Amino acid sequence: MSGFEIDPQIDYDFNARESVADFDAEFGKLIALSNRAMADYPRQADIVFDADSGSALDLYGVAEGRPVFLWIHGGYWRLGTKEGNAFAVPGLVSRDVAVAVMDYSLAPAVNLEQIVHEVRTAVAWLHREGPSMGLDARKIHVGGSSAGGHLSGAVLADGWRQDYGLPRDMIGAALALSGIYDLEPLLRTQVNGWMNMDMGTVAALSPIRHIPEETDAHLILSVGGKERDGFLRETQAFHEAWAAKGHRVTSVDMAACNHFDITGTLTQTEGKLVNATVAAIRAFHL
Repeated sequence: MSGFEIDPQIDYDFNARESVADFDAEFGKLIALSNRAMADYPRQADIVFDADSGSALDLYGVAEGRPVFLWIHGGYWRLGTKEGNAFAVPGLVSRDVAVAVMDYSLAPAVNLEQIVHEVRTAVAWLHREGPSMGLDARKIHVGGSSAGGHLSGAVLADGWRQDYGLPRDMIGAALALSGIYDLEPLLRTQVNGWMNMDMGTVAALSPIRHIPEETDAHLILSVGGKERDGFLRETQAFHEAWAAKGHRVTSVDMAACNHFDITGTLTQTEGKLVNATVAAIRAFHL
């Protein structure tokens, strides 16, 4: 663990699994929603966007002129699949937004730098290949929960687009749920047992430390009201830091939700998170 000792309070604050009475039941609900979505919505499956890693994405709701939203799964960078995250599809596709749900290589087999690289590669692939499918990919919209919230923040971060052949300001709406935006607290949690992060990782890959000076991206933040303090603090701090730069940020109150069922609300065509995200996306495609 790079020499960092676990701090019991910090570890408690960021233990998502133990923040609910029955993790298996919560996880099972999301799998059921995802299975239903895969049955109800046709998809282009297993499109490899990164030849080096073999990582792939599934595309739903592709139609001429539609914007595209990339969903990045959580699981503390070591768990999760695109199939298990198809719950992100119904609400947005029913509102005429195409949705890509991606896989990425998982820790501890790879480090966080590689995971961030694959997510950014997926964004670049959608921007490059989307027009050939009829999508309006001038702006790519992203979202994710927990580790996926962090990875959405890594897409918003400054300083990487030129290396991927992308325009400087091509991210539109970003829906970040229950994310970790400053990685430093995690150095003293059990998470670092499989992430093996150090202060170099914290400096390079904490989104709150790489907020652009100029951007027209619209950040949408939310965290379940029943979540533990670590996630509540991270969301509040990222909101304040983004707003301090004068950037657009919207917070959506989800007081009745926990760390897991907040994502399940993305199945709701008129859900609060879907409404906020669609409004932000549409503003870029008038």
